[in-house]
Amino acid sequence: MTTLQALFQDYSHKLQELYSKQEAESLVHWLFEAYLGKKRMDILKNENLESLPSGLSLAMKNLMVGMPIQYILGKAPFYGREFEVSPAVLIPRNETEELVHLILKENPKPELRIMDIGTGSGCIPITLDLELNNPAVFGLDISEEALKIASRNAFLLHSKVKFSRLDILQEELPFEDLDIIVSNPPYVRYSEKELMHTNVLSHEPHLALFVYDDDPLLFYRVISQKAKKALKKGGKLYFEINEAFGKETKELMENLGFGKVKIFEDLNGKERMIRGIRHS
Repeated sequence: MTTLQALFQDYSHKLQELYSKQEAESLVHWLFEAYLGKKRMDILKNENLESLPSGLSLAMKNLMVGMPIQYILGKAPFYGREFEVSPAVLIPRNETEELVHLILKENPKPELRIMDIGTGSGCIPITLDLELNNPAVFGLDISEEALKIASRNAFLLHSKVKFSRLDILQEELPFEDLDIIVSNPPYVRYSEKELMHTNVLSHEPHLALFVYDDDPLLFYRVISQKAKKALKKGGKLYFEINEAFGKETKELMENLGFGKVKIFEDLNGKERMIRGIRHS
């Protein structure tokens, strides 16, 4: 027999080999809530534990080898909702929530036609579909596995987003007269891998993360070129960007004919979003 406090201290101490004290404790809170149904107040009360579910021990082992807790639990929060995730899709990030919030703030009109390129879990288009007034929203991805997860999230969250497979580097966009195109494409250079946490490198899909150093703006260039044809006049193109390439991404979009191109900072003051408008 053990107590909640003793188990909490044991688990958080072990996880501090990989994470900061604050991160480690936060991860243990997630585990306790998911597998024991126990919250922070329960730990303070220091209840006795007669036995531990086998799933909790396995989850702890997976955390100790760096697997992200979102993959262990099979879900991740995004803009107030819960999305199913697996190693076939990127874990939704805070800065992507900020990109969605920017789009919602700038586009309050009803019945917009919106497309998301590289949709992953579907968190961007599903959130836009559920937050806006009667839009028509489409999500594209090259990965069949990602599309299965995105479709399941749409079903579970009662969203009407339509998903389809497309290789954006090889195929033309199958839509016209769109009001908005949004994309969070691969933008991490392979040379930046050593700066990333092991749990990202070992477990998240490299197809959705990395781009070769000799052409880091490949996806931005191709998507911008194809967006010019698919957007209606006055339509907007939004990207999440690599903070190291804000100026270059802005110049690329302007050179391809987008106007009012603006870079936006995230809550940490980093240049992480950009928007351009199709003028002609």
